[in-house]
Amino acid sequence: MGKRIISQRRGRGTQTYRSPSHRFVGSVANRPYDNIEKTGEIFGKILDIINCPGHSAPLMEVEFEGGGRILTLAPLGINTNNKISSGKTAKVEVGNTVPLSSTSIGTQIHNIETQAGDGGKFVKSAGSFARVISKTDKKVTIQFKSKKTKEISSNCRATIGIVAGGGRMDKPVLKAGKKAKIMKGKNKLFPKTSGVAMNAVDHPFGSGRGRHMGKPRTVSRNAPPGRKVGSIASKRTGKK
Repeated sequence: MGKRIISQRRGRGTQTYRSPSHRFVGSVANRPYDNIEKTGEIFGKILDIINCPGHSAPLMEVEFEGGGRILTLAPLGINTNNKISSGKTAKVEVGNTVPLSSTSIGTQIHNIETQAGDGGKFVKSAGSFARVISKTDKKVTIQFKSKKTKEISSNCRATIGIVAGGGRMDKPVLKAGKKAKIMKGKNKLFPKTSGVAMNAVDHPFGSGRGRHMGKPRTVSRNAPPGRKVGSIASKRTGKK
């Protein structure tokens, strides 16, 4: 008798796969998009730089004029002696949050909104950034590190600079025990066994001579949980 595959066990929702959100400091978001930001700017003071186990990048706690506080991503080169600003008339400087219409071509940005006021959806991992490559009256085209491009409304906001913590992957993890402790801190399953390394009774991709799947990777959207592995209902596979 085989065992349940990982996707089935995850769906059960046990503590093995549950996110340890009680250890997280909070969620990252831009300041609410109000009339102050739409017409002018508001200044904020950086209170602290925080290490949160739920984020790969360091966070900064910012208190704005009037008492509002937010938790946002710390850009490279920022410290608690700096002051930042947010709004339409804010300067295009590291740490400031401005509409995409205020940026110039070539500007490095992160924590990019897809709809004005949603708090930021794209480019939030350590060391990541996107670049403004073209502008029109209503749209701004940005390029990600993957070289893919996306057209976004010029009213959406983004933070200037590169997300801090980019060198965290430079030093290799030399021992499996150290990797296990890193993964345990984030409550991630480790080690993971590849499906092609299992027996046929344990996984759809298991068994066979050599490590190969023995069947197409693409699977129907309506496949049962024990079979729904690989590229689920994919329109296409491979590189463009």
